[in-house]
Amino acid sequence: MASIFTKIIQREIPADIVYEQDNIIVIRDINPQAKTHLLIIPKKEIPTLNDIVDDDSELMSDMFLAAKKVTKDLGIDEWYSLRLNVWEKWGQEVFHIHMHLLSDI
Repeated sequence: MASIFTKIIQREIPADIVYEQDNIIVIRDINPQAKTHLLIIPKKEIPTLNDIVDDDSELMSDMFLAAKKVTKDLGIDEWYSLRLNVWEKWGQEVFHIHMHLLSDI
């Protein structure tokens, strides 16, 4: 069964898309925990950070480069935090790896 993020990537569910490239999509979180709360999501469905493999190294790098680009575009490149949650105990709700970008600006 596809994750909610895969359904967003496939345009089956609407989302506020902030940025997109071949292998990454960045959307606004529907339940923001900060003034700016974005989700940086790889288009490859990987359940948790523990499931990445060596071949995913470029994809992981692209997530951080997308964060850099989006924060610069939004003018918050000196005022943000990145967070990756792993497993429910630590706040992972959707089992499709994603990074939270948070800023009070």
